[in-house]
Formats: sequence, structure tokens, C-alpha cells
Amino acid sequence: MKRFTSLLVLILISSSVVPGQEPETLPPLKDGSAPQNFEEMWAGFDPRQEPLEVEVLKEWEEDGVMLRVVRFRMGVFKGQTARLAGIFGFPKSAAGSKKTLPGLVQIHGGGQYADYQACLMNARRGYATVSIAWAGRINAPDYRVTPVEVKLFWEGKTDDPNYKVTTDWGALDGYHAPGKHPGNVFPSARPADWTLDQVESPRNSGWFLCALAARRALTFLEQQPMVDPDRLGVYGHSMGGKLTVLTAPDPRVKAAAPSCGGISDRYNQSPLFRATLGDDVSLKQISCPIIFLSPANDFHGRLGNLPAAVSEIKSSEWRVTCSPHHNHQDTPDFEVATMLWLDQHLKKSFSFPKTPTTTLTLKTSDGVPRFQVQPDRSRPVLAVDIYYTQQGKQDERPEDRLQTMHRFWHHAPATEGDGTWTATLPLGNINQPLWVYANVRYSLDEPVSGAGYYYRPYTTKSFNVSSLVTQVAPDRMRDAGARATLEPTLLIEDFQDDWHKEWFNYRPDEWTLITHKLNDATWTAPKQAQLALEVRAAEANLLVFVIDGYAAEVELKGGGDWESIVLKADDFQSWNGDELPGWEGIRQLKITHAERLQPTRRGKGQPRIIGKNWRGPAPEFRNLHWQRKP
Repeated sequence: MKRFTSLLVLILISSSVVPGQEPETLPPLKDGSAPQNFEEMWAGFDPRQEPLEVEVLKEWEEDGVMLRVVRFRMGVFKGQTARLAGIFGFPKSAAGSKKTLPGLVQIHGGGQYADYQACLMNARRGYATVSIAWAGRINAPDYRVTPVEVKLFWEGKTDDPNYKVTTDWGALDGYHAPGKHPGNVFPSARPADWTLDQVESPRNSGWFLCALAARRALTFLEQQPMVDPDRLGVYGHSMGGKLTVLTAPDPRVKAAAPSCGGISDRYNQSPLFRATLGDDVSLKQISCPIIFLSPANDFHGRLGNLPAAVSEIKSSEWRVTCSPHHNHQDTPDFEVATMLWLDQHLKKSFSFPKTPTTTLTLKTSDGVPRFQVQPDRSRPVLAVDIYYTQQGKQDERPEDRLQTMHRFWHHAPATEGDGTWTATLPLGNINQPLWVYANVRYSLDEPVSGAGYYYRPYTTKSFNVSSLVTQVAPDRMRDAGARATLEPTLLIEDFQDDWHKEWFNYRPDEWTLITHKLNDATWTAPKQAQLALEVRAAEANLLVFVIDGYAAEVELKGGGDWESIVLKADDFQSWNGDELPGWEGIRQLKITHAERLQPTRRGKGQPRIIGKNWRGPAPEFRNLHWQRKP
């Protein structure tokens, strides 16, 4: 049951300073020279110095949780006051209680919103959370601020029925997707009319501005009567992951959990940007416990940068969790790591297992590398999974995006003996690097619920701890006598034993199957080949195959008999009807019941739905293979 009340309360903090003449939050540049390092960038900024001047724009109660849309002062920049909006939530029982709660700053990603679900779900676990709307977007019941409403706010159209108060960057432009000013590039440190400094400066970048906002959000939390100021944490996804890393050096942060960001921003063309806003710069300042949620195929927080990130932090208390095959999304077993980490370091109610110990042996009698894993067995181990690929680069960069997103991870079956799991790693060649890591899945004493990367509520009974990825260059493999023993094959999948470990989807409750196997040379299609498999479905249905944005629709008779399907490349069509030109260079295969085909990035038009809702139990598959054309 929900109870809503609308109000606007402005808490004015008395001041003898005449409005419009307040001092600037950040000091002027010395001799017109921009900050050159981390210390200079933050010099002169005290996140506690200025009053917050909190506004409550809306308040309501939901399931024993008090929720508020709030706004508070970030600072004064170029003579104008900037204010940050967000959603604040805490258990109703905490109001007036002598017992205080840990507090969390949640930072949304690019294109995302400050969202009440994060505050609601966290409050049920005993946290007070402020989800900050650094881009101005807010998702709350009866208070939704989309880019349309953000623009209404910019334009001051208070008479529009959809107008809502939100984040106000004043004379600056810390907005994103879109920026307030045409031509504003959010990360850029270059000067413009809407920037603080009139020379290239890290203080011009949206990264710095939003990290400053997050530090003011920490001040907001520590001033709330129900919050323990000595138990503050920060977490965020994607762009919010980078902002988490930029915020975590604040000594008030006692735990941090960036997901899909904060490790790979190392290649900016500006030397000044790299020296001040590069991820490695902030990582070197982090001394609090930190867990990195880094899907193995993420384009933004690339797995290859994770070992460097861990080596750069000051903290000795760290973990990583890395889902195989995933890009910028995750499933509950991995998403839950954030809450468990915060539980451990802010509530002392959980104990995270140690990072598994791994050993890679390249020199073996048969030339096949061997990988051993010793997991922490302080909790029941449900599974130990070893993944390896030869599609990683020694220095992976943003331009390698497609290969990063679609690299295939072989699952190496492991055998256990005396608490050690061992697997062999058959190689396809010895001219490409080898990357290998381990996942250890543990059971939870009781189910844990939370809000995922994109605020979708989840509940899980297990969680994952990963090892760091071990990276080996080709010359090292050759020197050790490693041999290529993995032969190409026409059989793509037999759907036996642990076959699902090399497939994935982001909704475990659905049967949709996705794999990057076709991007691996082991399964290269012969010329003039056809894609074939057998399917068994209880009822008549439509089955949809998708390869890199091209879809083919197949009618199934159903009835429980095995049905043979054979597809040619030209059976696959894009949104606008173009045929898949061939099998060469294909990356991802998806088998599902329906697919939303999108127009090309520059194309116009509405998405087109292929397939429809599935009827009956999930289908069965066997013998997916390349069939040579007769």
C-alpha cells in the first residue's frame, strides 16, 4: 500500500552573505594554470563547508519505507548556485530511533535515472540510500523526469503541466544524454562557455563535476539523523562505475562497488585528462575495501584492465566477480555481490570468501596447459568453473569494442581432488594470447534480494567470487612447449553435460540462448555451409534465430517429435530486409521465441518484432552444426 503526499519544503540555513555574492565553491586557477594531478584537481574543495539547503520535492511511504525526492546545494560556480536532485529512502522505523543505519550513495549510468527502486530495496536491507540524479533524470511514482522534462526545466517552462524541478547545474553543464549545450562533450576537459575554467582543465569535465556532486551527497547522508556518518558506501554502474572510483578516495567512503566502469578509462588523447581523470589516477587513491563487478565481455570496464586496477589501489581488501560472456549486464548471482560486500564492510553481517588461488602450468607432458583452482571453502562451494579464451589483446582499447563484446570463452570442465579443481585448456593456436580465470559459486544462508544494475528487482540463493584473469603472451606459451590441439569442428553444440556454460542470457527465468561460439575459429563455417539443428517442442510455435542483427523465423509443428531445421545465410534478414551476406565474420548467435529488430543507428522507423510469445514448456535442442551444402 502506498501513501503519497506532495510538498515543497525549503530548509533555509541562515547566512549573512547577500544572495548573488556568495564565495565560489572552487578556488580560481593559480596564474591561469590548470590542475595537473589528482591533488591539485581537488585542492580547495571541502565537501562539508557549504550549507546543503535541502529541498524536499515529494515524500511518500511504501511498504514501511520512507521515500523522498530531494534537492540540495552542490556549490556556487561562476556566481550561480548549482543544486543536485535525487531520491532518498530509509526504513520508516529508523525515524526517531537511536540506532543509526549505514548510508549509501548510488550513482546511475549514462542514459539511466536516479531510481526509487534502489532506495526501496536497500531500505529493506537496513540501509539509507540517496540515488543521485546527476543527469537530471528521476524515476519515482508520480515524479518521473525524462529528458523531455529535463528540457522543460532548462527552459523554465513552469506553466507546462509536465514541468518538474530537478538537478540544476547553474552556469555549468554536468548533464548527459543530452547535455544542455549543443556541442558539449561530457568527458571533455576543453574550455567552453559552460565550463568553469577558460583553459583546458579537469574541472571542466563532467566527470569531475559529477564526482563533486557525489561527494556532496556523502555530506547529505552524514547529516541525516538516521545515518551513521562512519558507515558510508558508494556504488554505481557503467558511467556510475567510473564515478564510484572517482568518489571512493573520499575518506568518508568505507566501502565501494563499481560495476562495468572505473578501470578502463586510460587512453584519452589529452595528456592532462589522463593525468587527472584517468581511472588509474583515482584508483591509486583508493584505500577503502572495494569490489569490482566486471563482466568478462564488457565494453566499458574491460576485463583486461582489471589486474592493473587491482594492483593500483591502496586497499588490500578487494574482490572481483566476472560473469563469462556478459556485456554491460549481469544476472543475480553476480549483481548481488554489491550488497554482500556492503553488508560485510558496513554492517558486519556477512563474510566474503577469499579470492580463489589459481595456478597456470604451461609446460606439460602433452603440451596442453593446465589450470588449478583452490577456492576458499569457508562457505559451501556449489561449483568451480574455469573459462579461457584466445581472443584477448595485451592492450585492449576502446576501438576493440566489437571483439571485446563478442569474444568467446571456452568452459574447461574441472575435476576436484583434495580441495583443488584442475582443468586442461586445449588451445586452437599458439599465436594468440591465452586468458584464463576461475569462478567459484557459493550458496547463501538465505535468499538475498536487491535492485540490479538497471533497477530490476532480483532474488538469489547463490553468489560468485572470481579470480583475476591470468594473461599469457604467445611467446611465453611457445617457450613452454605449448601445442595447438583443439581442432576445428562442424559440430557447434551437442547440448550435453555442461553445454549451457558456453551459452547465456540475462534473464535466467527465460529459455532464450545466446552464444559467441561462432566468433571462434573452432566453429568457422565452411564455404556454402548451412546452419542446421533439431528441435522438439510440445506445441506449435515460432522459433527465431538471430545472427548479428539479422533474424530468421521458423515455424514449428510441435507435438513432441524432433523437427529438423536447415538455414542458409540469406534466410536471415535485417530490420530493413537486407539479407545476411554470408557466414564470414559473424559473431553472435541467438535462439529465442521473439526478437525486436532495430533500425540502423542512422535509420528512421519503428522497431520490428519477429516471432511471438512462446506456448508450452521450453523447447529441446540437439545437434547444432554446420552442414555442407549438397
